[in-house]
Amino acid sequence: MKHDEAVIRIKNLRLRTFIGINEDEIRNKQDVIINATISYRASRATCSENIADALNYRTICKAIIAHVEHQRFSLLEKLTNDVLTICCDHPWIETATVEIDKPHALRFADSVSMQLSWQRPE
Repeated sequence: MKHDEAVIRIKNLRLRTFIGINEDEIRNKQDVIINATISYRASRATCSENIADALNYRTICKAIIAHVEHQRFSLLEKLTNDVLTICCDHPWIETATVEIDKPHALRFADSVSMQLSWQRPE
């Protein structure tokens, strides 16, 4: 049986970064929780044992970590867009969705999140 579309999910990647516009947010790193869903055509990888035939999710994750932990962000929208751009940075990727939670951003709420999606143009 040949499978074509593969979906990679990076779940609950917990990082710390500078995010926000308030004085306390500018001075102190805060937790963010990143979830990403990436789809690509995996027909070569499903019939192979060669890593070169698969999308390397570890490489994507390491790029996300490096970017998020070494930057400062005022807006959750910008952070989410940056992570989405990293997730789409391979010619095999067909679609990607990123959601980033900022825990305790609002009183009485567990978190605030931003979600952005991308699809390769046909």
